[in-house]
Amino acid sequence: RRSRSKQSSVSSITDDQITDLVSKLQHLIPELRRRRFNKVSTSKVLQETCNYIRSLHREVEDLSDRLSQLLASTDSDSDQAAIIRSLLMQ
Repeated sequence: RRSRSKQSSVSSITDDQITDLVSKLQHLIPELRRRRFNKVSTSKVLQETCNYIRSLHREVEDLSDRLSQLLASTDSDSDQAAIIRSLLMQ
């Protein structure tokens, strides 16, 4: 582990900046947005942020799977298949 003084020389981020970033995260995460006026710990904000990112990742995988299934069930030369392929390539 690095000492606090060594960390400050390596990184120029201040405690106030960290507090501001955590506050911004709290406003972005739906689960925490409802608690806007309640004090939420930094560890809770970070934990909920990780959970939210995981849920978004699962959602993207699910949508990708559904698009792949749809593509497999359409005529490969159709306009619909071209649109689906373009969505999968993004």
